[in-house]
Amino acid sequence: MADRSFLDWPFFESRHRELAVALDGWCAAHLVDVGHSDVDAACRSLVALLGEGGWLRHSAVDPDAPGALDVRSLCLIRETLARHDGLADFAFAMQGLGTGALSLFGTDAQRDWLRRTRAGEAVSAFALTEPRSGSDVANMDLAAVREGESYVLNGEKTWISNGGIADLYTVFARTGGPGAKGVSAFLVPAATPGLVVAERLEAVAPHPLARLAFRDCRIPTTALIGEEGQGFRIAMAVLDVFRSTVAAAALGFARRALDETLARVRARELFGAPLFDLQMVQGHVAEMALDIDAAALLTYRAAWLKDTGAPRISREAAMAKLYATDRAQDVIDKAVQIHGADGVRKGGIVESLYREIRALRIYEGASDVQKVIIARATRDLSS
Repeated sequence: MADRSFLDWPFFESRHRELAVALDGWCAAHLVDVGHSDVDAACRSLVALLGEGGWLRHSAVDPDAPGALDVRSLCLIRETLARHDGLADFAFAMQGLGTGALSLFGTDAQRDWLRRTRAGEAVSAFALTEPRSGSDVANMDLAAVREGESYVLNGEKTWISNGGIADLYTVFARTGGPGAKGVSAFLVPAATPGLVVAERLEAVAPHPLARLAFRDCRIPTTALIGEEGQGFRIAMAVLDVFRSTVAAAALGFARRALDETLARVRARELFGAPLFDLQMVQGHVAEMALDIDAAALLTYRAAWLKDTGAPRISREAAMAKLYATDRAQDVIDKAVQIHGADGVRKGGIVESLYREIRALRIYEGASDVQKVIIARATRDLSS
């Protein structure tokens, strides 16, 4: 059984502890035989399953009683799902990220979509990245030109998670001049004429990804989320909420790697004794445990700060994401090494963790971008 002692930390309330325990039991019962051979079908199935289980209620606000997203709950759910099944974590995370702008800034009519996404009846996506501008979000080219009561979108987005299977996309496009102030956010249903899945993309860990093309894609002005020119602020506000959850997913992967490693070193014998008796192995296990606890402290500090009213947690969320994803990479690498040849056996748990963790150091802000955020925020704190 995975270590749950962190649930006793003062960051959590009793409802968070109950949530984590209940979800862990649900995962053990429902995520044992999840097939991943058809990734698109698996993701749709997982979204439906998570909706039926009631877990997607946490991914977006209730359209009938809008409130704040509980980031500690989001983090606990992602950590638990990631420990059990990486694709289940992906399915949950994209439901939240894809509708985050609607939860935080959407109109009542736009939030009606949340009834379907929270129930697992519709798949959502967050379309921010472009071929020419990855980490430089403000430097986007996709244009949204106002024509009467419509906007016409032309351009591309790429590496869009759930691209090709989503029912709705939150799309960021340029409505004004250069820079962040010229960006706006839109709700674009997948069936909108002119929105084309131009290319399906494959990554080391199988996820549904695509390059999207917008070719004279006409949407009504009611599709605008917030106001013109607020798109960059909306994107950053959404990332402030969900960046900490990426750290939590990394924690889940790292905890699973440690669990698999402990089982291995207890059962495996070398030179007539359990593998764990080797001091070098004990050193690796100690470093893995240390990295996990340190990452968890940063992750749940950031989540707690957001839930208790901090207006912006960019610095804390960036610290959590940077440290947790980097350290999880090290933890999983140690697990591979300790497992030897079995650690690189295709289809094995440790091998799949090794592929899953790498992308987390890139998406929602690459590790080097997090360092820039942390450095600038630290400078501003001391000025």
